[in-house]
Amino acid sequence: MNELLIDRHDDGVVLLTLNRPDRRNSMTDGMTAAWAETIGALASDREARCLVVTGEGSAFSSGGDLSWLAERGDETVPALRDRMLAFYRTWLSIADLEIPTIAAVNGPAVGAGLCVALACDLVYAADEAKLLAPFTSLGLHPGMAATYLLPSRGGINLARELLLTGRTISGQEAAREGLINRSFPKADLLPKTLEIARSVAANAPIATRLTKIALKTAHNDLDEALKWESLAQPVTMTSNDMLEGLTAHRERRVPKFTGS
Repeated sequence: MNELLIDRHDDGVVLLTLNRPDRRNSMTDGMTAAWAETIGALASDREARCLVVTGEGSAFSSGGDLSWLAERGDETVPALRDRMLAFYRTWLSIADLEIPTIAAVNGPAVGAGLCVALACDLVYAADEAKLLAPFTSLGLHPGMAATYLLPSRGGINLARELLLTGRTISGQEAAREGLINRSFPKADLLPKTLEIARSVAANAPIATRLTKIALKTAHNDLDEALKWESLAQPVTMTSNDMLEGLTAHRERRVPKFTGS
């Protein structure tokens, strides 16, 4: 079984599907290895313009495959730290991609699975999808950057509630609370998300990538933002894409950006 399905569209959208529905798309060793290889290849793929991640079957991801914990034997804290840090960094490498990334949370997103979704630039979920981070109820400290991703996306108050109580929220509530962008009826989730991805992919690649960097760096003040923009905007001013964008606007047609 291919634990990660890759579907490349002609418009530059790449769809990755976590494909272990029999295990609710838990992050097995095989899926983790496939993820590392795929994200690594996408980092240098000049044809890719937007990445969408979703899950096969009823779940987005049930999180880390923790079956090995009960059989961890005599592993020491340093050894476990190295193991977990490598696991976290592999899955969160999606946050380092220059192209925009979108999560389509089709069903339960649990623990590490929720964190991978929140590491994407945009997050959409099915209305009734269940989002939860039940680490402490399992006797575990949160992992996969949960203590960073939840407060940075949904605010510290919601993060405290979700991490300290372990309660489940729906896609609809997550959208209301600002943890994710929007929720849709389940049947509409992937079509709507792909429609959004196509609109992202249709924009100028250089400008889009630089904008993603600007938003990710979270400027500390107005002057810092102006310094970045006074450099990044001139970079796009010298591109062929800017000329194409202006010409298309003047001619009232859809621009054809090439990323040059």
